Amino acid sequence: MENTALEKSVLNKRKTKSLILRSLVWLCGILTVGILAYILLFILVRGIPNINMEFLFGEYNSESLSAFSSIVTTVEMIVISLVIAVPVGVFCAIYLHEYSKRGNKAVKVIRLAVDTLAGIPSIVYGLFGMIFFVNILGLRASVLSGVLTISIMILPVIISSSEEAIKSVPDMYREGSLGLGATRLRTVFSIVLPTAMPGILSGVILAIGRIVGETAALIFTSGTNVLENPTLDVMASQRTLAIHMYMLASEGLPHSKDMAFATGAILIIIVFLVNFAATKLAGRIGRLNNGK
Repeated sequence: MENTALEKSVLNKRKTKSLILRSLVWLCGILTVGILAYILLFILVRGIPNINMEFLFGEYNSESLSAFSSIVTTVEMIVISLVIAVPVGVFCAIYLHEYSKRGNKAVKVIRLAVDTLAGIPSIVYGLFGMIFFVNILGLRASVLSGVLTISIMILPVIISSSEEAIKSVPDMYREGSLGLGATRLRTVFSIVLPTAMPGILSGVILAIGRIVGETAALIFTSGTNVLENPTLDVMASQRTLAIHMYMLASEGLPHSKDMAFATGAILIIIVFLVNFAATKLAGRIGRLNNGK
């Protein structure tokens, strides 16, 4: 009887602890979602009413404070940065997991460098970009200088996520492909990469988020100019949406704060659309791979 009572007491204590921990987890989850929802709604409610055709597609002046030039620059910077960084990051991840030997000192150095680069503040990247790309290479404050700086910034994210995605591919896929006579290169590009693509796309989404939200590094490298007629010239000095929002929030014009909220709302909408499209694409690729 005593043992039974003792077992019930221990069981009740475990249930109590489990209930407390479960309640804490739910509380933290609700608190996190609530804070995020409050921030998003606060920006969207104040920003969306100020978005109009003149703000989206008009010429920049003290009346409209149009974001059209900044939207074009942001899209241009996203596309060019990903074109540069994604192939380099994915190929680096392929080398680290598929081709390098275990215990290789070069691999340890690369992984240490990737982890170090991931933890460096963006302002340091901006100073490096200003000194190296703007001054030493003579690229001036331009979209190209900003793109090269941002490409270095997002490389650690793409390398880490791509390597983890490649690691998650079962070894039996590789063994089956090699057993059928395929070369290692063909196995990587025909079997491993398609299977790991959803994970790689997750890294690309994170990279896009960093590109869209970056200000400190780009102020030093791409500049803060606003062109009345936006151009795709990579040697021109132009501001992105994030810099545009920062500059508007710093100005003393009567309606600049409202336009800053409108710019923030546009940024949120762009990030949401990119995440939604990438998630749908990753899901479709996953279904195609499972169908095989």
